[in-house]
Amino acid sequence: MKLYSDVGAQRFGQLVGDLMLVAWVWVCIELGLLVFKITNALGAPGRKAAEAGDGLAEDLRKLSEPIGKVPAVGDELRSPIDSAAGAAGKMAQAGRDQAHAVEQLAYVLAGVTIGLPVLFALLIWLPRRIRFSRRATAAQKFIDNAADLDLFALRAMANQPMHKLAKISDDPVAAWREGDTAVITQLADLELRTTGLKAPRHAIS
Repeated sequence: MKLYSDVGAQRFGQLVGDLMLVAWVWVCIELGLLVFKITNALGAPGRKAAEAGDGLAEDLRKLSEPIGKVPAVGDELRSPIDSAAGAAGKMAQAGRDQAHAVEQLAYVLAGVTIGLPVLFALLIWLPRRIRFSRRATAAQKFIDNAADLDLFALRAMANQPMHKLAKISDDPVAAWREGDTAVITQLADLELRTTGLKAPRHAIS
């Protein structure tokens, strides 16, 4: 499979395009990470509330144990403290739920920030690269000798703009029919270059 053109200018353009795609993906990833960091920071109050609630609940439970041992009134004194510990636990859980929801949102936003621009770029870049690779790989199989150049010269007269053909010959069809090697070689080279190939020397000689 042929990935890059043999024609210098075309190969340079392909390399620049590939590097731009890599740079674009890198920018999108960095931006996505920034979006995740900023969004996830919004969950900080929830995380702090969870930490404070857990700490308060633990302190109340520690206080509840010795109070519960007080004779006669221990259970009565312990009951409101246990209730407060339960409320603190619920507050901590609510904080965790909020922080988790924000974290999930941060992942979604980061994924969209990275995924959509990268997908859009790939939809532009990938078909062109696949199309080139398929054409160049298929054409390369036919460049073995001078007879193959004749085929590409014929394709050039069918596919190439008239002004380009006129630069090669005033009557390229007649030259092709007469077997003019110089004209056939130039026509074939013109067609091959559009597919990213150059005629090998052994095919010209």
